[in-house]
Amino acid sequence: MHSQLKQFNIGRRQLISGAAGGLASIALASLMTEASEASEASESNRPKIDPANPYLPRSPHFAAKAKNVIVVFCSGALSHVDTFDYKPELIRLDGQPLPGNEKLVSFQGPNGNLTKPLWQFRPRGQSGKMVSDLVPHIGDLSDDICYFHSLTNKSNTHGPAENVMNTGFAFDGFPSMGAWINFGLGSENQNLPAFVAIEDPRGMPQSGPNNWASGFLPAAFQGTPLSTTKPIRFLDRPASISAKTDRSSRELLRFLEQSHQNRFPGDQQLAARIASYELAARMQLHVPDVVDLSTEPEHIRKLYGADSANKDKAAFANNCILARRLVENGVRFVQIFNGAYASGGRINWDGHSKLKEQYDVHGEILDQPVAGLLRDLKQRGLLDSTLLVFATEFGRMPMFQAGTLGRDHNPLGFTCWMAGAGVKRGHSYGATDEFGFRATENVTTIHDFHATILHLLGFDHKRLTHYHNGIQRRLTDVHGRVIHDVLA
Repeated sequence: MHSQLKQFNIGRRQLISGAAGGLASIALASLMTEASEASEASESNRPKIDPANPYLPRSPHFAAKAKNVIVVFCSGALSHVDTFDYKPELIRLDGQPLPGNEKLVSFQGPNGNLTKPLWQFRPRGQSGKMVSDLVPHIGDLSDDICYFHSLTNKSNTHGPAENVMNTGFAFDGFPSMGAWINFGLGSENQNLPAFVAIEDPRGMPQSGPNNWASGFLPAAFQGTPLSTTKPIRFLDRPASISAKTDRSSRELLRFLEQSHQNRFPGDQQLAARIASYELAARMQLHVPDVVDLSTEPEHIRKLYGADSANKDKAAFANNCILARRLVENGVRFVQIFNGAYASGGRINWDGHSKLKEQYDVHGEILDQPVAGLLRDLKQRGLLDSTLLVFATEFGRMPMFQAGTLGRDHNPLGFTCWMAGAGVKRGHSYGATDEFGFRATENVTTIHDFHATILHLLGFDHKRLTHYHNGIQRRLTDVHGRVIHDVLA
């Protein structure tokens, strides 16, 4: 009996082992099939890019409303309750605790009582949209603007939150929105960068070049930092080298690279390198003309505020004029930064301790130039094909921090806006609660915001992908929905 039981157990173990092996084989085969299908799907979604001509125009998934994008990004987190999100209850209950959150502790610590907007709100335009006196020029254009009042961010820290708004992910190393768009669409101009990042005259944003990086996409699609105060580095020929010598050197380099390419026709990295050198050579000829603002008439300079005695405002206004000129010349994606790195709010919108004092400075720099850009795009007919996006990483609390004259970080609800190609005008979407504390109506993620931008450019955000490290990546991660209610 004991011998029979022993044989039974041995047989059972063999059966289980065999079954487990079979299941493992089936699971492995299934995983391999899924990986193969994912790779094939990625290949079908991936834009067809010639490494030797990475900037050639490409067609989107469907007919687009917009062909260019300009993003104005306010680094440091612009306060929505002091600009675009009017809350009468916040005014009425000024100085009282936030109901239900009387002892709220946020990013930097305990908060005090509710604090009404520090600037007067007034009705603007034919729509009567309530916008504060901090940004009156932008407010006057509310009939052309589509406001998003219920945005949320997954991070309450500047660097990661900037990353989310500009790349879709909190961590570094992911492609920026501009890189994704140029990866999908290419460029309409082969003599200028397809994607230009214009830094604030006062410095680089908190997350730095990650805001315009290409991540794991081909390097050709990263942004080129350029502004009216910081020209492209190393673009000009050194004075010690004659034009003839420079031209001869390029011709020799081209000959050597072409010979190498003939020997190794499948070397995509070499083809991309040649394309990069050729673009740099063309940029030497064309960039100086585009950045030369001396040809702009005086009435345009006045429109933007480039004639201001405030040097920071004048420099930012010039950057906004440059953005319009770049779009006119076929640059696909331009990002203008307003506000620099962490500085206690001195040179960006991070108003923790002296918000009124600091925002009075920043508001003057921001308001007229951005309004001038919107007016100028409209009067030139460029707004029909250009999407102007105004964004920041998160909002600020409806109360002052305890013991300060400033507002803490608030990723629970804040305002951004769009204007131009394909979006409704004079429209407001979503809402925060009666104090501007939390998004409550049509709560919107940044993935939704990005999905809508891609839709306006003719892309299904789920299909604009790049297969990287075993994952089919996209700007919207595995989230996002197009906000059809804002589409014209």
